[in-house]
Amino acid sequence: MPSGNILVADDDAAIRTVLNQALSRAGYEVRLTSNAATLWRWVAQGEGDLVITDVVMPDENAFDLLPRIKKLRPDLPVIVMSAQNTFMTAIRASERGAYEYLPKPFDLKELIAIVGRALAEPKHKRVVDDSDAEADAIPLVGRSPAMQDIYRVLARLMQTDLTVMITGESGTGKELVARALHDYGKRRAGPFVAINMAAIPRDLIESELFGHEKGAFTGAASRSAGRFEQAEGGTLFLDEIGDMPMDAQTRLLRVLQQGEYTTVGGRTAIKTDVRIVAATNKDLRQLINQGLFREDLYFRLNVVPIRLPPLRERSEDIADLVRHFFSQAEKEGLPAKQIENAALERLRRYRWPGNIRELENLIRRLAALYPQDVIAASVIETELAQPVLSSMPEEKPGDEGLSASVERHLNAYFTGFGDNLPPPGLYHRILREVEYPLISAALAATRGNQIKAAELLGVNRNTLRKKIRDLDVQVIRSSR
Repeated sequence: MPSGNILVADDDAAIRTVLNQALSRAGYEVRLTSNAATLWRWVAQGEGDLVITDVVMPDENAFDLLPRIKKLRPDLPVIVMSAQNTFMTAIRASERGAYEYLPKPFDLKELIAIVGRALAEPKHKRVVDDSDAEADAIPLVGRSPAMQDIYRVLARLMQTDLTVMITGESGTGKELVARALHDYGKRRAGPFVAINMAAIPRDLIESELFGHEKGAFTGAASRSAGRFEQAEGGTLFLDEIGDMPMDAQTRLLRVLQQGEYTTVGGRTAIKTDVRIVAATNKDLRQLINQGLFREDLYFRLNVVPIRLPPLRERSEDIADLVRHFFSQAEKEGLPAKQIENAALERLRRYRWPGNIRELENLIRRLAALYPQDVIAASVIETELAQPVLSSMPEEKPGDEGLSASVERHLNAYFTGFGDNLPPPGLYHRILREVEYPLISAALAATRGNQIKAAELLGVNRNTLRKKIRDLDVQVIRSSR
């Protein structure tokens, strides 16, 4: 029968009652309080073998109390509960030395199991980082159970160098997760370097990864540092790892096994100290069966697997994501927007083949192109009825696709005026005159990234570049 004294702090009487019954039935002694002051007094008096505490209490936030508890009694495990189920909550709990973070509502069986593990573990001193991450820097959004599981895994990985494999459909946020591992981990002071295997010619991948010496191949006029060298002391993110050719896979495996590499054309082994995070939207097991991916490399990369769910499997996060993207657009100078509940419901029912990236593009379009302060369900219906951008055919030279895009959005704009539409001549004059501010708004929304601006407008990038040149639109380059 388990034994131990559990200190429970929560200002919700119902939560205290439930925890008291569940922990008592499991064989533990339980002391209950509704405030942080009493909890701290008990801890300071040496009481309790484990603490379960809510984050927000009437007199003090548990995140302020945790460092004091860990300093006074470093061996005392603390389980943190919170209804503020965000990525930063999990990170702050981990940074301040919590044994585990549980989002509310939680599963009682899971809680009892965690309590048992915590009490059974050998006592050891935990390292606490008192640094406070900025709430505005939250890279991941969502409160769904699937995202809570991911937050908890990430929080456990932050202070390790374990190799991580992130899988998920295109647009699910794999690079965001990789950046979160870096930005909130122990390598945060080092560089974060990303390389997309699918975007590099196959015969140049080894040079891109490992660098090359002068004269190593035709066109190698000077020595060039590879991504491993650029990422030294930090994190190297290998995106679309399933597209890596077999020769490069063999060299990468050698690096993971031996911790060193040679440049293309070089003879001296170079020691490397980088954390590897890989990602793919492909089934690597299937590629292994087809002889296209090395099984031994897969096991080296897949030390800690993280699967990102598609947006259709976490539709309860859409409202938070919409608010987040509207807030981001407003910070970038676009008009503030709100959205009707009926419009949100329509977004929840959509399948999102492009996942979060598709939703973000939609929200940017709504902020940039629609005059309404509150986005109605009819607007969402209009937008979701359009072809998916990634599957749109390429435009031929001279194609007036941008004008067509402008015309579509002008039609939506003028719908607000009822039957009092401008005469045809005025309409086309406005159509011509609106292209300059429309393109400017799209460039502002994408920080001068013409490829993303073209996606936002639903046009070919060459068409957009021609319009920028013809209209002499000022392009503001990103400072990031």
